[in-house]
Parts: sequence; C-alpha cells; structure tokens
Amino acid sequence: MGATNTIPRLKPGSVVRCRTRRYLVEDVQPPMHRKVPDGGDRVVTLACMEDDAIGQRLTVFLGSEVDFEQLAESSWEAVTKRGFDEPRQFSAYLNTLRWNCVTATDAELFQAPYRAGIDVKAYQLEPLRKALLMPRVGLFIADDVGLGKTIEAGLILREMLLRQRIRRVVISCPPSVLRQWQEEMAQRFGLAFTVMDRAYVAKVRQERGYGTNPWSTGSRFLISHALLRNPDYATPLISWLDQGRGDEEQAPLQSLLILDEAHNAAPASNSLHYAIDSGLTRSLRDLAPRFEHRLFLSATPHNGHSNSFTALLELLDPARFTRGVPFDPADLEAVLVRRLKDDLRIALNEAFPERIVEPLRIPKGSLPPDTPELELSRLLQRYRKQREARLLAEGAGKRAINADRLVITNLQKRLLSSVEAFARTLAVHQRSLAAKQQSERQSRLEMLQGGISADSELAELDDEEVLNLEEAQTRAALRQTMDTDQSDQQLLERMAEIAGAQRHRPDPRIEKLAEWLKSSLKNPAPSARIGQLPIR
Repeated sequence: MGATNTIPRLKPGSVVRCRTRRYLVEDVQPPMHRKVPDGGDRVVTLACMEDDAIGQRLTVFLGSEVDFEQLAESSWEAVTKRGFDEPRQFSAYLNTLRWNCVTATDAELFQAPYRAGIDVKAYQLEPLRKALLMPRVGLFIADDVGLGKTIEAGLILREMLLRQRIRRVVISCPPSVLRQWQEEMAQRFGLAFTVMDRAYVAKVRQERGYGTNPWSTGSRFLISHALLRNPDYATPLISWLDQGRGDEEQAPLQSLLILDEAHNAAPASNSLHYAIDSGLTRSLRDLAPRFEHRLFLSATPHNGHSNSFTALLELLDPARFTRGVPFDPADLEAVLVRRLKDDLRIALNEAFPERIVEPLRIPKGSLPPDTPELELSRLLQRYRKQREARLLAEGAGKRAINADRLVITNLQKRLLSSVEAFARTLAVHQRSLAAKQQSERQSRLEMLQGGISADSELAELDDEEVLNLEEAQTRAALRQTMDTDQSDQQLLERMAEIAGAQRHRPDPRIEKLAEWLKSSLKNPAPSARIGQLPIR
C-alpha cells in the first residue's frame, strides 16, 4: 500500500523522507481523476537535501512510495518563528561561508591570510592580489628591506596550495638563510620544507639506494644558490620536473620556483653593453623555464646596468622580456611590485621606524700610543711597504705582486676583525714562509680575493672550516711570492709578540659599545657588566 491518506496537508516547503533520503517539497500537483481516493496519485516534486546530492530533483507519485514520511509539517514557518539574525551576525556567517568556499576562479577571495599565524598588513596583500590575477604567476617582489617579502611570498604560496594550483615547490636562497626560510614556512604557514643538501642526499641514498632521485622523495624543497648551480643537484631536479611535462615545449604543471635574493642571478656587468653570466645565471636558464610559476624576491633588483636587468627579467618572464632589448614600462609594471618604506609611511601612514645610523667616534689622541691595535697597524703598514719596495726592486712579475698584496690585505682584514683572528692568521703566515716551497703552482684564492659571498658554496662551511681553507689559500699565495729577509722577520716576530700577549683580552670596541648602551638606556641595572646588558 502507498501513502494514501497519511499526509493530508503536504505542501511546498515541507521536509520529507523518501527512498531513505531527505527532500524538500517544491511542488504538489492535485489528482488528475477525482474518483481516485484522496491523494492517491498526487505528483510531488522534491529537491534533495543530502550533502552528496544537494539540489537534485526527484518527481514521484505519492501513492506509489512505500517509505514516504513527512518530517516537519511546516519547516520554514518553524524557522522564521525565532526571528532574523542581527545584520552583523549574519554578515559574519555569510563571509565565513564565502571564505571557506573559495575557488580558483575567484581572484578576489583570499584564504591564505586566515590560514597563517601572522598579523598581515594591508600592503602585504597587494602581491597576492597581483599574483592571483595571472594565469601563470611570474612576479618580481622588490619591496624595501623590512617590509616582509618572505611573508608576501608565503601568502602567495599558501593561497596557491589551497587553490590546488601547485603541487611542487622549490625555494632557492643564499645558504645563510636556508634555516630561516624553513622555520618561517613551518611556524607562520604550517608548511614543512626539506632542505636539499649533501646530508639529505646521503640519507636518501643510504635508505633507498644510490639510484634514487632525492627530489622524488617529496614535493617541497629548499636549496641554496650554490647547490642549485651544481650539476649534481640541478640535473636530478630537471629529471624530477620533466616527469610532469606534457610535451617538450610545455612547462610542468603545478610547479613553483621561489628565488630569494634574485639579484644574485643577474649576470655580472662591468659595462653598459656586456653582461657575463654567472654559474647561477646559467643554471637558471635551464631550470626556470621548467617551472610553471616563478616568484623572484629582491630588495635590490637593478644593479644599474640595463643589460643585466633585462637578462634577470628574461628568467622571470621570457614572453615579455628579452636580454638586451629595451622593454615597455607597462610590461615591467605588470610583473613588478616595488614599495619603499618612505612611500608606505606617507601613503598608508604605516609606523615604520626610521633607521638612524650614528657612528661611535673615538676622538683622535684619546687612545695611548701603545694601544695594541694601533701598534699592530703601524707595524703591518711597515711590513707591507718593505715587501712592495723589494718586489719592485727585484723586478717581480705581476702574479707575484698580486699574490703578495692578497696576503697582506688578508692580514689587514683579520686585524680589523680582532687581535685573536690576526694572531692566528699571522702564525699561519710565519709557518708558510718558513716552509715555503719554490714552486709556481696556480690555486684558487677566492677567500683572499673577496671573502665569502652569500651566493658562494663556501658560505655553507662552518667557522673552523673557513679558517682552515683561508690558511690553505694563504700558503698557496705565499708560494707564488718572494721569501722574507731579516727586517721582515723582525717585524713579523714583533707583531706576533704583541698579538700573542693581547689576543685574549676584551675587545675595546665591544667595551666602547657597551659603554654607549649603558649611557643610552634608561635606569640601567647597577649590576650590569660588559656583555650583560639589562633587559627592559
């Protein structure tokens, strides 16, 4: 038997159960034949209320349904009896629904700011807005130092992950900030990144075999600029990215490259017409086109040479920019986000603290003549002049002169660092001269020529390894120059005597800084000692 006379008051708006599911009654048609018992063949149009089939319509003959049951006689009337919500309360509820239903088709609804553990500033949303309007993200964030480029990049990354536009992420940055990036992504955005380095590669090979591609073990990686230009890491990365390529001309879908300190990838330029590709530039020429999305970060995007700048922009968006070819300012505006603190301070009334540099000057003559740093500086200057005069008198070659200058310059830098550092380097200098071999072998002298840059692979070494490498390069440079004479030996012994006696005493510059801090702080703790400043 069907539901013949059990539901006499069925009308639109009623909630019913039919065929084990809940429906909303949309329409009820009266019987076509009056002789049929009341309600026997009423035609009822229903709309499903279940989550997996919301809105699906069903039309039934009421008398033929065996499990038809009315759950609420007048559900909508019952809902309206309690009145309407306050406008602010309903607005909050509506916006919550909208924010949780964001899709990749709506570029104006952001979810990332509400899924991040940060206090997002209004200006930090502009790069996110600009990136979401792009079919393929190719954005250069060149905001001033301290405006939060890492946060802006994290917001874009988080939003694109939520919209399922990316699956593979590679962040490349200088070695010195690798761990900082890893912590920022984990703490602020809840994203775990694996640092791709020698230790991780060794771990993967030990656990999974030597033939395993370490890039295939995850989807989010951090790698230093130095290792990114290393073929041992770049070649497996290319293989990993090529797994998602549809054809040879198409970049892998859902892949994102974030390049921090992107100016390091710009070709080095010594003139207005020529730019020489660095190892990182050449590596990115192969890697960048294999990413669907690219995000470059730098507070100093332009090095003053147009050719070098256009080469960097070409890595970001080769469709708009070509190396050495002038570009339309409108094209640059489309991919660049550049704000300075002064601009935001005026336009948005942002309370950015002004940076005021006040040098601590030591008046001339306030230090005694026998101050170790001053005496060592005078002796080192005499040592430099003596060796230069002898080299010129003996007609030494250009290579020997340059090698000797590198060694002396390194000693000067170490003296400016600390007496302890100078004493150690001077000891290496003396031992190398004593055991000097008469050979003219070439050697890389990167440490002596310019120190360690953030882009150098040497930046991954610890302090002890850096000192050892510096000592080795000092010995290599001394092998290319002349021996010492009696006067040189006397100066070296005198400097070694002074440095050895003073190497463990407190640094007077730190004492001066501590004195200035104490005088500048309000009500300093009377028990504060040098190096232990009061906490306020």
